[in-house]
Amino acid sequence: MGDFNLALVIVAVVVCIIVFIFNVYLLVNYQHPDDANQAYFPKFVVVLGLSVAAISILMLPADVANRQACQHAIYNGACNLTLPMKDLWLAIYILDAVLVFFIIPFAMFYYEGDQDKTVGKRITSALLWVGTTAIVCGLVLGILYGLIGKVDFTVMHLSSSTTSFPNSWDFSSSQPCISGARQCSAYSASASSEKTWTMRTTFPEYVVALATIVGSVLFAIFGGVGIACLPLGLIFSFIRRPKAVITRSQYIKEATELGKKAKELKKAADSLHQEERSGSKGRKWRKNVKAVEKEVLRLEEDVKLLEEMYPQGEKAETSWAMTVLGYLAKLVLGILGWGATLMNSFLFNVGLILLCSISVIQFCSTAFAYYAQATAAQEIFGHTLESLRGIRYLYKYNVFQIAFVALAGLTFVYYAAFGWRRKKPSGRFQLSS
Repeated sequence: MGDFNLALVIVAVVVCIIVFIFNVYLLVNYQHPDDANQAYFPKFVVVLGLSVAAISILMLPADVANRQACQHAIYNGACNLTLPMKDLWLAIYILDAVLVFFIIPFAMFYYEGDQDKTVGKRITSALLWVGTTAIVCGLVLGILYGLIGKVDFTVMHLSSSTTSFPNSWDFSSSQPCISGARQCSAYSASASSEKTWTMRTTFPEYVVALATIVGSVLFAIFGGVGIACLPLGLIFSFIRRPKAVITRSQYIKEATELGKKAKELKKAADSLHQEERSGSKGRKWRKNVKAVEKEVLRLEEDVKLLEEMYPQGEKAETSWAMTVLGYLAKLVLGILGWGATLMNSFLFNVGLILLCSISVIQFCSTAFAYYAQATAAQEIFGHTLESLRGIRYLYKYNVFQIAFVALAGLTFVYYAAFGWRRKKPSGRFQLSS
């Protein structure tokens, strides 16, 4: 028995290392070229966040394996080298909440800060924003925990009299107790024997519960819509794939036009950058920045469309056009500070993944209750959440699971009805007919 538990500990350590290495590769492979060899702190936060999210998902099978390791023991503590799963669950989700509400916002505020400011000023500005967030979150958590941070368990109050140890036992359905008329059988007890046992939950469990609510809302929306859109989107992308190509001369013409548009965007970005340096960052300036950012996105859509319509075998003969276009687009992104925007998008999505990972575990422990029975996950996400005062009915009646299925069904119907239509290119700078 001890050898099996030791193997489980070794597997858990190896899997954590593999997950961390995979997320490093994921970041390096999918980061924007402008973020290469810089912004190491946000990158570390991204890798750590993705690793925590993946490990939290993998902890459910580890919890089940930990339970199976002690299936012949009287209690889990009787085994050698068992994993303290409840403590690990609480630790990983407290780290999850710290990353989502403090570390990731700090990285976003710091990385999005004015590049002309010193490092100290950017850190101070980020700490002020995060400190304000911490005070608000602390007040909300403290007030809610003080007022309704309790669990209400429904129990049955049973009792029986005592008697001397007899030579034989005589029980029947009409006499389930020991020499007395007091009720001691849960099957025959009256409804009046039900009582409510109230106790205060621990603060870490309450933090996990509130984080689970936020994650469950996001998971029901993004998961329900995504699980329907993903297969249909792949099918419709195949149906709408380009079935015709353009010639080399047409490609050169279109790439040249797009290059001119990129130059126009560069001039506009230069003008906005000069206004920013002069300190005139009013409403009109922000509106113009958003307009230029939108045009850059539309220009990228046109570039992607052009690449799909041109046979790649002849790309070498006209690569100059796309090289110029790519260079100009990079200049525009750099002037607008899009490197920070792109990395912040990465950080924001990691925060969403971390929040949703909590609800994924809750969803799985409820949907696969037989698989997760007698585990620490079921104790936290089952018994505690379903008895927590103020929010227990959300989980007792599977509100989020029903919302997930409902959104998935509605999205499937809507996307199947209208998603097959080919969308017209949205960019202002469109390919000439």
